[in-house]
Amino acid sequence: MRLSVLSIFLSAAITLVSVAAPAHAVNLIRDADIEHSLDQLAAPILRAAGLNPNNVRILIVNDSTMNAFVINERAIFIHSGLLQRVNSAGQLQSIIAHEAAHIANDHISRRLTNLRGANTAAGFGIALALAVAIASDSGAAAGGIAAGAAGAAQRQFFAHTRAEESAADQSSVRFMLRAGVDPASTAEVLELFRGQEALSVSRQAPYARTHPLTSDRIRALRGLIAANPGNAAPNPNADFWFARAQGKLSAFTQNPSWTLRRVRNDDSPVGLMRAAVAYHRQADANRAIQTMQTLLAQYPNDAYWYELFGQILLESRQAGPAVQAYQNAVALNGDEPLILAGYGRALLALDTADSNARAVTTLERARALDGQSSATLRDLGQAYARTNQPGLASLATAERYALQGRMDDALVHATRGVDRLARGSAPWQRAQDVLSAVQ
Repeated sequence: MRLSVLSIFLSAAITLVSVAAPAHAVNLIRDADIEHSLDQLAAPILRAAGLNPNNVRILIVNDSTMNAFVINERAIFIHSGLLQRVNSAGQLQSIIAHEAAHIANDHISRRLTNLRGANTAAGFGIALALAVAIASDSGAAAGGIAAGAAGAAQRQFFAHTRAEESAADQSSVRFMLRAGVDPASTAEVLELFRGQEALSVSRQAPYARTHPLTSDRIRALRGLIAANPGNAAPNPNADFWFARAQGKLSAFTQNPSWTLRRVRNDDSPVGLMRAAVAYHRQADANRAIQTMQTLLAQYPNDAYWYELFGQILLESRQAGPAVQAYQNAVALNGDEPLILAGYGRALLALDTADSNARAVTTLERARALDGQSSATLRDLGQAYARTNQPGLASLATAERYALQGRMDDALVHATRGVDRLARGSAPWQRAQDVLSAVQ
């Protein structure tokens, strides 16, 4: 695995997408299967909070520290380190519930309201870069923002007051009770951070800095839970989605030998998936493909298993079979932008006139559904270049650099786009939007 300004987990489905300035890189782990699994866990909590699950995304920041935060009402960010550390679906849902409470209680609007409108790729990248810089307690500028502005943002954006935290605690317990989830998990998560306040600031987990933790607060939360125990029943469905999200993330981040030791006698679907990824990362294409074929024989209607199969085939230099696997995934779920993006990438790998033209159509739809994926924009730029559309290629490249916070590069390509595109057209206007964001 390589981390760079734009990095990709084994080049395909799981991608590491940089959305910050190179001086403070922020890598999002984008994977359709993981995000779908997290959506399944979040949906009952968000509905209980009065939020529309279709409007709030759960995104993973590639960072081994334990943290979670929000930058607007449209996304909850969880560090990969925290996802790997929690031990149950309930604990992960309690984190989502706490962050959802900050959205539902309108705490965000009282912090940094000008980030609420971060709709463009550039605006999203800058907002997330700033948020992570603040969360990590660095006084450095992020995304071209001066240190003074970052300091002001820090005081407003993540200056959780004790009143807000208490309100979020109380709300999260209510949301979990309404969703039928055991609220005791909230206290279990806080216990993960017990003792953080005794450490120097540099050694504390970011979550402990942005979410003040005190013994009094933990005691108050336990009292609240004791007074409202609820009657939550075991939820095998939630356990499955938690195991799937955590299992796939660990399969791609832990040593393959570590993974294979833990799934040696595990013939569950998650166990087979993890084994396939481990074999793939060991460059054992035959065993990886055979394991995926076994999995798909048992679960032929799972779009995300087909997506992973397509990834393994594509990275094993089997572009034709990879296209077929992705086609199956799209047939099962044609509205998932990251699956469409993988399909477009496989079509580019075929590199014929027909496949390149189909890649343009597929990647345009992926971008329309999710315009905040650097990998999609990179591939779309390549597809436009191969189909002799230099203006659109420049625009896609400019939007990708803007999302990454590489504003100088975005300026160069946006200027080219403005010069090459029909004046007044929708693409020309998007290029102008990038220029405005750069300014």
